[in-house]
Amino acid sequence: MRSAFPAIWHLRLKVGPDALPLFEEVFETFAESVTMFMEDKSGISDGDCDWFLEGYSRTPPERVKIVSALSAVAAAHGIDVPALDIEQLDNIDWVLENLRDFPPIDAGRFFVRGSHWHGRVPVGRTELLVDAGTAFGSGEHATTKGCLMMLDRLAKRRRFMKPLDLGSGSGILGIAMAKMWAVDVLATDIDPAAVKVAAINARLNGVASRFTSVLSDGYRNPALKKGRPFDIIVANILAKPLMRMAKDLAAHLAPDGVAVLSGLLDWQERMVMGTHERQGLRLKDRVVRDGWATLLIGR
Repeated sequence: MRSAFPAIWHLRLKVGPDALPLFEEVFETFAESVTMFMEDKSGISDGDCDWFLEGYSRTPPERVKIVSALSAVAAAHGIDVPALDIEQLDNIDWVLENLRDFPPIDAGRFFVRGSHWHGRVPVGRTELLVDAGTAFGSGEHATTKGCLMMLDRLAKRRRFMKPLDLGSGSGILGIAMAKMWAVDVLATDIDPAAVKVAAINARLNGVASRFTSVLSDGYRNPALKKGRPFDIIVANILAKPLMRMAKDLAAHLAPDGVAVLSGLLDWQERMVMGTHERQGLRLKDRVVRDGWATLLIGR
């Protein structure tokens, strides 16, 4: 009998912070999704931290090939080869399991909840009903919270008319902008599953008529060229993709527009800003949560 849920393999490395970008490239070759996180060993945020790189794959990882690639990178940079852990996750509904541990989240004016929660939304909050499904972004990650807090700050200063949510995942940030400013939002993701989930979540939040979700590798979908310039671009992805797309971001941003960048660790801020400064963009504001930075930039 065929299993109801697809098999998933979990890859994990414990690495130093300086080596994260190096081994991230290896994981991106062998895993369908890659993330990194920090564990504070002291419990008091004194800098005594362990850093981990994780990847997830729906095909069985080839340990020999992965270790060979890790060894090549380590040798090229004169560092030790980190130990690789690979495990096949239990064949269960991981979405349901995550929902059980997903309490409502307060982030500025936004109140994020899943459909499993049936409490009362606090007065004055903008409700975001989000079920992540097979896409990332249910609101619990520090980068998503940082983006929502930055959007809350921006809403106190200005109303934006042409938003772009690049790398939308579950669509939470695009939906937040559609609700907050009652405007049409273009949302993109490189993952077809995320595009579908974002559209479903837009319907759940009553903004389907103002929310367009399309498949796009960065800025390549013609819909972005047709829709530019955008007066606000939100890109909650990772540091390296942000750096690679700095020129494209500048080409799609309105002269008086701003961009919210996230998915980067605070120590990666300088290199991310360096690539954007070369495009004439400057840092205007920032939010840092749990070692993750959210940057507001503009001309």
